[in-house]
Amino acid sequence: MSFPDEPLLAPDADGRHIEDGHRQEDIAARIKKLVLGRPFAVLCTQGDGQPYGSLVAYAMQDDLRFASFATPTATRKYRLLTECDHIALLIDNRPEFPEEMMKVEAVTATGRATLIERGEEFERWAALLTGRHPYLSHFVRSSSCGLFRVEIVRYLHVSRFQEVRQWIPGSTG
Repeated sequence: MSFPDEPLLAPDADGRHIEDGHRQEDIAARIKKLVLGRPFAVLCTQGDGQPYGSLVAYAMQDDLRFASFATPTATRKYRLLTECDHIALLIDNRPEFPEEMMKVEAVTATGRATLIERGEEFERWAALLTGRHPYLSHFVRSSSCGLFRVEIVRYLHVSRFQEVRQWIPGSTG
């Protein structure tokens, strides 16, 4: 899956995406540690010619191919998600290094968000989210809540404030 508005970093001669001499496995491990270690992300949406950022509690599958989050249906966030499924999730470790910017790492996961209808699939994604965030159990299952699954297309990992590496879930090193 490819989106025309997303940059694609050039692959090396073997077709793997390796930048600055880092192996793909190293990048995948760093991304996994950061993504699975942080319970919240900034959800980036767009609409009416404007970008929007919203804080969400999320859960990620172990293979990092899919994420889920929930939002009230009576919100701008919900409306924007149902109007345009192209999203990004920004996850970072700023709180760990408030005085050491060069140690901060951030990951932007880009992909498509799909509203999950009530039923078996809904229960599977709700279980993933509430397994990580048990306090959301009642909210996620309320009629005023929408549950979204995000299919992740790629991750952009930034370290040392300017080193950017790309990783595509399912790719091998």
